[in-house]
Amino acid sequence: MTPEMRPFSQSLPMALLRAREAAMRRFRPMLAEHDLTEQQWRVLRALSASDDPVSIGEVADHTFLLGPSLSRILVNLEQRRLVERSTNEHDQRSALLTLSGDGHALVGRIAPRSEEIYNGIEAQFGADRLVALLEELAALSSLDTVPDHIRAEVS
Repeated sequence: MTPEMRPFSQSLPMALLRAREAAMRRFRPMLAEHDLTEQQWRVLRALSASDDPVSIGEVADHTFLLGPSLSRILVNLEQRRLVERSTNEHDQRSALLTLSGDGHALVGRIAPRSEEIYNGIEAQFGADRLVALLEELAALSSLDTVPDHIRAEVS
């Protein structure tokens, strides 16, 4: 017998996936025009958001990419000369990443189209609603601890 659960249509993870898919459907064609995957774009965006070199661990944290996937993505982006890797002078075992000149140029070419897409979303959804949604999602994301009683149920 299946235990009682909220309706599948009310599943928060599924609702978030549906919303992500609806948003990404708008961005995928633009990324394809530049021969980029969603994950590659996430890495380029994360690096473009920093004026300083970023550790691989920080990129993984910011992009929610697992190490093996991130490693493959970085190899591709380095081969395309979009990302540069350097040794961390404070820790020779770790590397730091930056956008190359070509990487900055690519982000610069994509940015206006990306903003057009965001503007389209704002026009349809409403700018105030989008701001409120982003604030609510940030608040939800900050719930990073799992209560003990739920952790025990999942374990």
